[in-house]
Amino acid sequence: MEKCKLLGRSMNKSLVKFVKDIYQTNEFVPLHAPAFNGNEKKYVNETIESTFVSSVGKFVDKFEIDIEKFTGSAKAVATVNGTAALHTALHMANVRAGDLVLTQALTFVATCNALHHMGAEPVFIDVSMASLGLCPVALEAYLDEYALIDELGAYNKLTKQRFKAVVPMHTFGHPVELDELLVVCNKWNLTLVEDAAESLGSFYKGKHTGTIGELAALSFNGNKIITTGGGGMVLCRTPELGVKTKHITTTAKVPHPYEFFHDDAGFNYRMPNLNAALGCAQMEVIKEYLVLKRELATKYEHFFEGSDFKFVKEPSYAKSNYWLNAVICPTFEERENLLSETNKSNVMTRPIWTLMHRLPSYSACDRGPLTNSEYLEQRLVNIPSSPV
Repeated sequence: MEKCKLLGRSMNKSLVKFVKDIYQTNEFVPLHAPAFNGNEKKYVNETIESTFVSSVGKFVDKFEIDIEKFTGSAKAVATVNGTAALHTALHMANVRAGDLVLTQALTFVATCNALHHMGAEPVFIDVSMASLGLCPVALEAYLDEYALIDELGAYNKLTKQRFKAVVPMHTFGHPVELDELLVVCNKWNLTLVEDAAESLGSFYKGKHTGTIGELAALSFNGNKIITTGGGGMVLCRTPELGVKTKHITTTAKVPHPYEFFHDDAGFNYRMPNLNAALGCAQMEVIKEYLVLKRELATKYEHFFEGSDFKFVKEPSYAKSNYWLNAVICPTFEERENLLSETNKSNVMTRPIWTLMHRLPSYSACDRGPLTNSEYLEQRLVNIPSSPV
């Protein structure tokens, strides 16, 4: 045991030095900082000078088109943040109050908050060790045990509540096993909504994440691979769905030269032009960022080779954006030591999220076995991942 502890301390010190050498600094190293090296100031200033700083302006439309071209999505709809994007996507998937949505316990709380504020309930399913995202085997096992299906779709055999959707998250940018999840969704008549908040620039078998499910949500928070300050995007599988989605995010206002008529209870979720201007500039350099992040991940992979610490690599079937690099520690004690010593040394590291069923708001939600999720919660640490 003493030898293990010494090896762990040695690893922590070596990691601190390695990270500071990568970023060429002895100052604080953040987990993931935004980079503004292009036309950000130019486009934002242009927006201010135009006076079109709110949800009407050329950069909003351009940003949506840029995302469509980059991802191959049929239609992208910009929103004020990633949670709004997910809320909209779930609404368009016909999730309503009282419905059940199958998702992972190992996720950021926004996934569940979107459901909570709709009056829907999450059901927590285990993740795959290959992707760190929703496991299709665990999903099918849960449905086989607890669900029935009729002409209206799947429902819980005990509570009679309807299962409406499956929401996998591409954890840290690593794509989930989408083909296998689609098989389960089709069997049980469930809509696949991808939480792609972290996976802009990640590809599943050559297709961009967020384009395989019916709908998806992206995030452009300040810590994402590109940022609009605050912002999100709904990706839609068909142009027709995209038109309806854009309508619902713009207060469902029917176009008219001057009359205010709204044909549905819509959302005021459109992204401001100021934010979109920032996004357009960021999209001009995203391919460069992806190259830099892959190079950084390769350096980390080599650093941890031969140790008891396992670097999290992209699944064999996917190409990840490596948004947040992560390492799995051999024990919970080693995780605690790594977090403590790196943060004391001004190298920002973070544990994975507390599992959703451990949070007060979601402790009563139904769940299947969470063996892999609990293992990762005890051992996984995120390490600095800013492109350099």
